[in-house]
Amino acid sequence: MNEERKIKIEEVSAVDAPPRARVEDIASGEARQRDYLEGFLAQKPQGVSPGAPGGETYEAVVAALKDIYDPEIPVNIYDLGLIYGVDVTVDGHAVVTMTLTTPHCPVAETMPAEVEIRVGAVPGVGSAEVNLVWEPAWDPAKMSDEARLEMGML
Repeated sequence: MNEERKIKIEEVSAVDAPPRARVEDIASGEARQRDYLEGFLAQKPQGVSPGAPGGETYEAVVAALKDIYDPEIPVNIYDLGLIYGVDVTVDGHAVVTMTLTTPHCPVAETMPAEVEIRVGAVPGVGSAEVNLVWEPAWDPAKMSDEARLEMGML
């Protein structure tokens, strides 16, 4: 224990670059063509239906939901985690599955109606339906990171 440890420091001005890996076909000994990215990059994106996630109508419904705020919490209901699902059919029928922070929420009677009106006003949506569920129960873990930051929970 009483032995003194000596730390040696060696300064280096340059280091040789490591050798590049070579991809070769083992059987023939020929270098393999680097075509694995060409096929991937040449693919054209498939058309997304308007009601599918990433589609125009679906994203417009989500944007409409992000405009609705819980009156007691300064965060929109989508980032708050109150929206459990958004389904938009090909013929424009939108179904929103949502919950509230508690069953005794003061806006329990008005919030689902407001969601139905706002979603029904989105271009491309013919009719809107809101399903209010209590299972699974809402908890703060369902909040997005943006909502947690807004609430000072990060």
